[in-house]
Amino acid sequence: MSKINPALGYQAILERVLLSEEQLQARIAELAAEISRDFAGKDLLLVCILRGGVVFLTDLMRKMTIPHQIDFMAVSSYAVGARESSGSPRIALDLNTDIHNRHVLLVEDIVDSGITLEQVLRILETREPASLGVCVLLDKEERRQVQIPTKYVGFKIPNEYVFGYGLDIDEVWRNLPFVGIVKREYQ
Repeated sequence: MSKINPALGYQAILERVLLSEEQLQARIAELAAEISRDFAGKDLLLVCILRGGVVFLTDLMRKMTIPHQIDFMAVSSYAVGARESSGSPRIALDLNTDIHNRHVLLVEDIVDSGITLEQVLRILETREPASLGVCVLLDKEERRQVQIPTKYVGFKIPNEYVFGYGLDIDEVWRNLPFVGIVKREYQ
């Protein structure tokens, strides 16, 4: 598998659009309304898992109607340039915020095996938040190796290699307003 040449344009690797910009924005508005209702009057901290979750977080928080704070974690189970998880997550950037007695909602772009997210949840639970939940845009449930308590799910998707809307392929095309499926020959 060779690296993608960004000069070819995303169209060269796009099999088809899985989720359009309109579908994404409509569902994110629904999630924002649910979260705003569920956390009304509570001290909410949104924790974005970088880098893929940042586009989702930005749109989600702009649609929320309640006060909240944000913080970031960088967690990776991928070696630089790799497309397959090593299965051994590491925290590259930890929170700056004390989450003790706070309502914490992790905002993640995609849950695949669940191994990385399970490790993050274990770490954060030791810091004794008032509550700890997960909001994920894309859920590849059929690839799950460990169960993750995802209360807020944007879309359940098939086991396809996807990119766009925060998700990269070889660190490019995160900026696309849709989620696309990568052609088999580029996987």
